Amino acid sequence: MKRTGSAVWNGSLKDGHGTISSDSGVLSDTRYSFSTRFEKGEGTNPEELIAAAHAGCFSMALSGELDNAGLTAQSIKTTAAVTLENTVAGFAITSVHLNVTAKIPGADHHVFETAATNAKAGCPVSRLLNAKITMKATLET
Repeated sequence: MKRTGSAVWNGSLKDGHGTISSDSGVLSDTRYSFSTRFEKGEGTNPEELIAAAHAGCFSMALSGELDNAGLTAQSIKTTAAVTLENTVAGFAITSVHLNVTAKIPGADHHVFETAATNAKAGCPVSRLLNAKITMKATLET
């Protein structure tokens, strides 16, 4: 299986702009620029897209881990905060913090923590990123 995305950039780094698209059409010539990445401009940026991808990937991985434990989540809500820093070697994504709240009938905290930890480590996006990944996991009752 392969999934593809594309980008077009026009102009200089600070004054230029571009668009990002995905083959599915969910993103179609979506605007991005220096200001959307490093300031408060209108549009998206790669880090925001990585955050959304990581949150979605982790949520699905957690659901799979719960399936393996014989549990089904009523809801899993995940946010991912991606940190982009200017390091000695240049700009780098240095960390991602996952914040997940899940409602899982019949789950105890130990089973939930184990499933969440396994999902954080095993999610394909987690495995792709060369960054410190932390997490806060909350089980609603």
